Amino acid sequence: MDHANSPQASVNEQREARRLRYLPWERVASDLSHPTHLVRKAELRRSCGAELAETSYIAEEAAIFTESLSMGERSWIAGHALVRGDVILGDDCTVNPYACVSGKVTCGNGVRIASHASIVGFNHGFDDPDRPIHRQGVVSLGIVIGDDVWIGANCVVLDGVTIGSGAVIAAGAVVTQDIPALSIAGGVPAKVLRRRGAPARKSGIADVEDQLVGLGQKAQEQWPDILARWKTPETYESLEADGVRRPAIRHLCDATEIAAGFGHLPPGLDPAQTIELLQSLQDQESGLFPEEHSRVHDKELRDDPKALYNVLSVGYALELLGTSPQHPIRAMQLGAEELEQWLSALPWSSRAWHAGSVVDAIGTAMYFNAKYFGIRDSRQQLFEWLSRNANSVSGLWGEPTVLEGWLQPVNGFYRLTRGTYAQFGMPLPHPHAALETVHLNYRNHKGFVAQKYNACNLLDTIHPLLLIARQTDYRRADGEAIARNLISRAPDRWWDGEGFPFADGSEPSLQGTEMWLSVIHLAADFLSLSDRFAFVPKGVHRTATVGLGL
Repeated sequence: MDHANSPQASVNEQREARRLRYLPWERVASDLSHPTHLVRKAELRRSCGAELAETSYIAEEAAIFTESLSMGERSWIAGHALVRGDVILGDDCTVNPYACVSGKVTCGNGVRIASHASIVGFNHGFDDPDRPIHRQGVVSLGIVIGDDVWIGANCVVLDGVTIGSGAVIAAGAVVTQDIPALSIAGGVPAKVLRRRGAPARKSGIADVEDQLVGLGQKAQEQWPDILARWKTPETYESLEADGVRRPAIRHLCDATEIAAGFGHLPPGLDPAQTIELLQSLQDQESGLFPEEHSRVHDKELRDDPKALYNVLSVGYALELLGTSPQHPIRAMQLGAEELEQWLSALPWSSRAWHAGSVVDAIGTAMYFNAKYFGIRDSRQQLFEWLSRNANSVSGLWGEPTVLEGWLQPVNGFYRLTRGTYAQFGMPLPHPHAALETVHLNYRNHKGFVAQKYNACNLLDTIHPLLLIARQTDYRRADGEAIARNLISRAPDRWWDGEGFPFADGSEPSLQGTEMWLSVIHLAADFLSLSDRFAFVPKGVHRTATVGLGL
């Protein structure tokens, strides 16, 4: 029996032919000269003037629709790859199964194009919004790929790009601009990660861990000296927004929170005396905490921003000292109608940050009233009003302004949710929409620059990201990038022996130090690395929830 013509031989030949559609690198000389392969190459030479080296190979079921095709020695195109347009492949080039090479594309020698990669050497016109895109024509600048380049699986290379010789493009990258020779690039859009031959850098997370540990050690060693810089015989003073050093109750509370974040009380602080001072600030009738100079009889204390902020600042400081406010905060014990009138009258359209800060104080007062005095009035009405008035499109409360865009509503969102949804562990009404708006605000302000790169704007970004992440992993990678960037910039902001400035271009202060330490902790928490940072906020910026059952 002639084994060459046996049924089994025919099956083996068919199997081998099928394998070569997907594994053409296993070809041998007989495959190159197989009659069906020679017919394929001859047809391409006839139809588009293809220049095909004798040792080039085009697998069956490769989709070739070129105006011009050139293939060098030992180059091949696998089955189900799509090659169309004006394509040049040098020697030893490979186009793997399901890859797509379109438009004007020129490859040097030794170019490896992995499966499902798309090399797109053209672009649709789309500048005229009054004409359908499919009627605006096609523009082709062309793509040039040098020698010895590896383009990973699922990459996209866009028109007009040049990739230098020796480059490696990581799987899934989207290449929108030129990549230098010998570079390893990845990401969306692709960026150079390192040069080939250079030692691999630590992963981003490893770098962040090192930065957290190093900065945390510095802060832990230096915080007593930092507090000593601002200590007076009577209290604490610090730089304020106008750059002037003054004493203030907030500075005393900030000093207490800094020390508590490292597990201590401020050196030399007399707890009993400090408790007496802080409790004495509370107005017995309203329960609010006005500063001495704010005690005016013709003004509602509910309209005093300091009296409201001190509900947080003084109230949490008292907790850190092991005690509490002496009196209920009666200013927040409101009937449903009165609460609704107050909330509705807040300046949501022009000063959403201020409106959010008022809600923060209301929520925190309700927390103290419930925990220490057993008063749970109005909380249901508060959350019902917030739910009804949250914007389902932006996810926030309040409107953007002409000058600042979404900055006021986003910063107000932090204050509002800090004292309510975060403090009581409640789910947000529109988490995905809110997340999009927080990212939009961050992007519109270019991640904040110059004096806008301050503790307030970054706190009001990272806290919402962390809060929303409790409900959804949507866009988590984008949030992680912001958190890593924030941490990576923090060591350069620290002044040895002095702490953090509140904003770029200013000098360190107690407020800046406490807020930035808290911001870094929140960013570390977002990355599940909070245990790598020595500071844990336990006052205004703490992340623990109390639950509505309190």
